[in-house]
Amino acid sequence: MKTNSNVIDVDILIIGGGSAGAMAAIRAKELDPGQRVAVFEKGDILYSGCIARGMDALNIVAVPGISTPELYVEANRMSCEGVMDEPPSYRMAQRSWDVLKLLEKWDVCFPTDANGNYEVLKVHPKGRFAVTMKEPELKAILARRLMEQGVKVFNRTMAIDLLKEDERVAGAVGFNIRTGERLICRSPAVILSAGGTARFGLPNNGYLYGVYDFPGNTGDGYCLGYRAGAKLSGFEYTIVYYIIKDINAPLLYITMTRGARLLDPQDVDLPDAHVSIKGMLEQHRKNRGPLRIRMSHLTEEKISEIEGILFTTERPVMERFFKGRDVNFRSGDIELWPTECYLCGGHGLTGIMVNDRAETAVPGLYAAGDTSLVARGHLSGAFVFGQFAAESATAYARTAGRPSVDPDQVDRALKGRISSLTEQGNGSVSIEEFEYKVRRHINDYISPPKNEYKLNRALWWMDRFENELKSGLVRIKSEHDLFKAFEIENIILSARLAATASLERRETRWAPWHFRSDYPEKGGDEWIKHIVLTKGETPADVTVSYQAVERMALPEASE
Repeated sequence: MKTNSNVIDVDILIIGGGSAGAMAAIRAKELDPGQRVAVFEKGDILYSGCIARGMDALNIVAVPGISTPELYVEANRMSCEGVMDEPPSYRMAQRSWDVLKLLEKWDVCFPTDANGNYEVLKVHPKGRFAVTMKEPELKAILARRLMEQGVKVFNRTMAIDLLKEDERVAGAVGFNIRTGERLICRSPAVILSAGGTARFGLPNNGYLYGVYDFPGNTGDGYCLGYRAGAKLSGFEYTIVYYIIKDINAPLLYITMTRGARLLDPQDVDLPDAHVSIKGMLEQHRKNRGPLRIRMSHLTEEKISEIEGILFTTERPVMERFFKGRDVNFRSGDIELWPTECYLCGGHGLTGIMVNDRAETAVPGLYAAGDTSLVARGHLSGAFVFGQFAAESATAYARTAGRPSVDPDQVDRALKGRISSLTEQGNGSVSIEEFEYKVRRHINDYISPPKNEYKLNRALWWMDRFENELKSGLVRIKSEHDLFKAFEIENIILSARLAATASLERRETRWAPWHFRSDYPEKGGDEWIKHIVLTKGETPADVTVSYQAVERMALPEASE
């Protein structure tokens, strides 16, 4: 294995080049074209992150005359069942309209009717905020823009540790997952935007990479921030979706908002109250599944519209998938099934805690996108907090001074973490087999329904897996195996955090995602708070504390 390393010096380092990271890079260069901005991207920035290619809607936009930031905060508070810091959500909604207009300037398509009005869908408990988008090249548009601005992109590069100088961040150590090149980056400001843990629980089909979001999202941002001293919260919010069986791809709102039917096995239409992830999971667990989407009654025009979104804007691979299953939307149904569990900021409540300027508890460290805790922020939250992170990081980098890099920290990352794993070429278990076992046990013990016994068993297994990964049992023969070992370390740590937080929240909230069978009732106001996780003496030593939910004095919203 290669051991060569390069050293670079920048003003802002962005870890993760998806929607939030790309927008952060663009905004940083807009603020100061002369500052040096670099991105560590585990995939290829042209098609990376959760959207990877295109998107069918900007989920949260306070369109003037239709909705307001105040109404959005009220609606999101309902969705989050009270456990939500309001200032970040409010500020995100405030800037959402400006972001939409900015994207239009970049030729991102938001269809309008003959009168110039956008299609704004209702997907929240109150108000209408989801603006239809039709842009199959969204990620490429963002990537090309940042590269034209002179942002330095390191593709296929995984950050394995943050560097610190005293209490502030000082950069990061990266690892090229193909060549093995070690990259030491000195930077006074670092933005974490490396996604959630799409690759966490094990899909029912057994495919390691058959997950809903980018499979390279293995909790890297969470774990980097945690090890550096940031506060984390929401890890008890373990999401399970109910979507297309065996492909874990989006479908529900794209079809149901255009007239599709939702049926149980007896061909009985489910009422509107069940046309939600929660409602469908409830029906499935009452033995009324699998549910199915039917579109055969729709017009050819409407079916073609849905196919156009699914097969171009969303995920082109779905066209091949449905052909392989001999499913034609004009005559056949689409079978739905529960997914594995995962952790996410954008679709859930999990992440590094930030204020309304994307600042974490560590000076010089910022978070955006699915890595950050901006409750259910979706794509709008990624874009807006990418901008906020860039603005805060730019201001900080101007005055913070250049940090020094501690050679001992670099040694611990390169020799401590890497060297100990590279000596395991003769292990008896392949890295793929080991990952399969780890993720199967996450399904067994962390996926809802939860109880104290299961969660304590999860912690026991994570201790065991962590020891097995370092004991020589697991075979690591190449750079590819080594980077997978880093990912599995992050999956194990994320599972430890999820089990710890789930044990601490002794109530059921956000059912079914945090359903405690031993505490089946929702608690009172005493549980409207954050379960905060920070690192103790070692990463395995998780410190638990509470933090009050931050409210705002808002004028009364009207729908």
